[in-house]
Amino acid sequence: MNAALLRQQIFTADDYEQLTLEVFRHQARHVAVYREFVQLLGINPQAVTHTSQIPYLPAGLFKTHRILEDGLEPQQIFTSSGTTGQVTSQHLVADVSLYEESFMRGFELFYGDVRNYVVLALLPSYLEREGSSLVYMADVLIKRSGRTESGFYLHNLAELSALLRRLDAAGQPVLLLGVTYALLDLAEQFAQPLRHVIIMETGGMKGKRREMIREEVHGILQQAFGVPHIHSEYGMTELLSQAYSKGEGIFSCPPWMRIHIREMNDPLSVAPPGKTGGVCITDLANLHSCSFIATQDLGKLHSNGHFEILGRFDHSDVRGCNLMVD
Repeated sequence: MNAALLRQQIFTADDYEQLTLEVFRHQARHVAVYREFVQLLGINPQAVTHTSQIPYLPAGLFKTHRILEDGLEPQQIFTSSGTTGQVTSQHLVADVSLYEESFMRGFELFYGDVRNYVVLALLPSYLEREGSSLVYMADVLIKRSGRTESGFYLHNLAELSALLRRLDAAGQPVLLLGVTYALLDLAEQFAQPLRHVIIMETGGMKGKRREMIREEVHGILQQAFGVPHIHSEYGMTELLSQAYSKGEGIFSCPPWMRIHIREMNDPLSVAPPGKTGGVCITDLANLHSCSFIATQDLGKLHSNGHFEILGRFDHSDVRGCNLMVD
């Protein structure tokens, strides 16, 4: 099956198992880095008959290798954030329309039509560098909302607070997507009750604040803004899909994205539901790169397919996978 036919099925196919095997075989044949990885593991792609047998490529390889389907060139290059001198991941995206289709369908699945919202993006760390896939996504959501009030905010918290107050008083639904530390700054300086605002945090502290557990962060934001839940977005530079949480840090995936947990000391294993381990992600939208990524995140999978993110293997390199890459 060729890539064009696979794309037609990613967002509509009912048979996830068969489609995933097709994508695996396609990438094991046509993506050089993944092909070599599969060969080094001694795996014959044609002998893989169940998705549990598919190996996950360490996310750290996006820092050192060109991971792209043979014969294609990138339309867009997304890069991860990093401190000065740190090697960052590069995701070469051959078809950016596939990314747009993925995040728009995913957003609509969980939140409905974006035109119902004013979309406000408080993403200073991401806006201050080039190549952020999150900024790309937020920019498209802002434009497709069709609302003149939608837009980005950097450090102008007073202006953002005044707009939130005005929109909330008018009963206008708002999505406020913010990097965690900036939302905490807003909460400290401009606390106010917000009845019609979805507050969605992502991205963490970015070295701007001390690390805090989710319950502490969400508790501060809930108290400052009088909201019952804090939503979260989970994505990565190396992926083309996002998972969302509507509260309590419990995430759900769109149908073309799934989470698997590996044993902490065996990166090729599968951990049972409820056990903490390394997070592996299947993202079928990542068709022209690699759909099977082993992250450095620690997580727990629930029996209903929902999951939690509990931390990282180590804090020295938040995107690599030093279980497999030396």
